[in-house]
Amino acid sequence: MTRLSVNINKVALIRNSRGGNLPDLTQFAIDCELFGAEGITVHPRPDERHIRYSDLTMLKEVVSTEFNIEGYPSRDFLKKVIAVQPHQCTLVPDPPGVLTSSEGWDTISHQDFLIEVIKQLQGAGIRVSLFMDADIDKIEAAKSTGTDRIELYTGDFAHDFSKNSNNVINAHKNAAKLAQKLDLGLNAGHDLNLKNLAFYKNQVSNLLEVSIGHALVSDALYYGIQNTIGMYKKCLK
Repeated sequence: MTRLSVNINKVALIRNSRGGNLPDLTQFAIDCELFGAEGITVHPRPDERHIRYSDLTMLKEVVSTEFNIEGYPSRDFLKKVIAVQPHQCTLVPDPPGVLTSSEGWDTISHQDFLIEVIKQLQGAGIRVSLFMDADIDKIEAAKSTGTDRIELYTGDFAHDFSKNSNNVINAHKNAAKLAQKLDLGLNAGHDLNLKNLAFYKNQVSNLLEVSIGHALVSDALYYGIQNTIGMYKKCLK
């Protein structure tokens, strides 16, 4: 079964908008697990506009399933992640001021850099996943970095899903087959939602985990977080 990791960035964004502790981020993470989430994901940005670095230690103490920290592997980011020791670190090639993640690593031109970063994280006992486009050449190069997993960027798939779902999924199906051949674990994330998730899950083989935040938290405004997590998990069965 594919695991559902709930990205709680947007919950932190609401909290930060008023400067207090409402909603309580750690309690929200505990409740998400209680309602069936199999992981909690956060993606701290350099400006800490949602998740703060000070949140990481508190979350590690309460998350009982799997704690996944995403981000660009700057020296400061790596230092903080290694200190917290999450179960997984997903490396994302985001420049500092970007609004959201929109592309995967160029594992060919950045291979030496990624090899060194991945060694540091794995040396601290942290599983590593690389945020990747469904690009065959770059996934093949990802294997040489020593990464444990790749996370397929699904933004383009989600954007074009309503136009021609069968065509837009082909690159991801091929990427999944290659990942299995290379013995790379497979995650996916970005703009997956209740409309496209079941289709994606049924078409892409050996999918270990999806990380969903924006759509899931938005749906929770209508359905409540407990019902929403149940609805997403149903899509993954």
